[in-house]
Amino acid sequence: MLASTPEQVAVTGTSAPGFPPSNNSTFLDSEFRYVLLPVVYGIVFILGLFTNIYVLFVLRCLRDAKAMGEIRIYMTNLTIADLLFVCALPFWIDYYSRNGNWVYTDFMCRLTGTLFFINTYCSILFLGAISVNRYWAVTRPLDAASSDHRRRGIIVCVVIWVLTMSMAIPYLISPGTNTDENDVIRCFEGYQNVTDSRKKKVAATHFAINGMFFVVFFLVVVCNLLIARVLLSQSPPQSEFRSTTIMSNKSNNTMSSSFRRPRGVKRRALQMLWAVVGVFVLCFLPHHVIQGPWTLAVLQISQGWGHVEWDQKTLQLLNDAHQITLCLMGLNCILDPVVYCFATRKFRRFIMAHIKKLGKGDGCSHTVTSQLSMDSRNHSQRLQSEHQEPEMD
Repeated sequence: MLASTPEQVAVTGTSAPGFPPSNNSTFLDSEFRYVLLPVVYGIVFILGLFTNIYVLFVLRCLRDAKAMGEIRIYMTNLTIADLLFVCALPFWIDYYSRNGNWVYTDFMCRLTGTLFFINTYCSILFLGAISVNRYWAVTRPLDAASSDHRRRGIIVCVVIWVLTMSMAIPYLISPGTNTDENDVIRCFEGYQNVTDSRKKKVAATHFAINGMFFVVFFLVVVCNLLIARVLLSQSPPQSEFRSTTIMSNKSNNTMSSSFRRPRGVKRRALQMLWAVVGVFVLCFLPHHVIQGPWTLAVLQISQGWGHVEWDQKTLQLLNDAHQITLCLMGLNCILDPVVYCFATRKFRRFIMAHIKKLGKGDGCSHTVTSQLSMDSRNHSQRLQSEHQEPEMD
């Protein structure tokens, strides 16, 4: 199966349709993937479908409660990207259960592979957008509060979708299936026996996409490190001075809540930091670290740049590691909701309130959304008196 792009392939002994063979490669396979991937993808499908549908339900109710800020716009789009991948998983579960034999149409092969690609890079870009949003909220709270955050969130989402779809369209319209000498139909496998010039184009595409990932990953790490530095450098005297200033304009009750807020804001911001970076490091980093050498190993470029001479043991280790990173990437669909819980307190509070309401059969009840709306208005009033704190609720 595809990891990042539809032309990331395993080694097979047949040539791709329309291309003359340039060497006689043998299929480099990892037999354990036919057991591991169906199990992992089956778990991801069940949990991912349930959690992401529920996340959309919660976000819809938060929007009804007029609590839909910029970060929740990113959450909604990230959840949609996750659901697109989850919907394609049954086809990949069946593919691996049949020992890598694709029994559906070529179009379905291209479509499901493209959905994998879209989910991977939409998730990466939306998590990057969330990190930048949190950095801006922490370091420039006045600008973040005064700007048209909703409009900005919509524009950023449109740009991300257009960019990802533009990268995916060429793979959607290219043939995806190949039949080997044993009449086994491979989906996005079996391209290594094309000409060297074609292989180099494939390798260049993979390295360009890998480069994009590391640029976004660097941005995420830098933003979150700067957020942590700002939050951890806030000393108690500064908070007390800020609260003293508020005291002259607000009542004792408001002042009391202002004294308590910095610690809670700092804790939630740091939790958000670790959640986003954790998803990147666990789900995406291993795959993109192994992706470069794995691509060269499976393409087997015979001469020029990209040509490598690794022994069979090294090739097998690279292919085995690649299968494991595919499993890790699939986990992002069920780990993204963890990011949501750390990103916003309203999300957690709504879930707790909704669990209590489920026993009464109220669902997304007027009581829950009304309470959330009241909390949002009270929180906004507190924010006006605490301009130096980021809006993390």
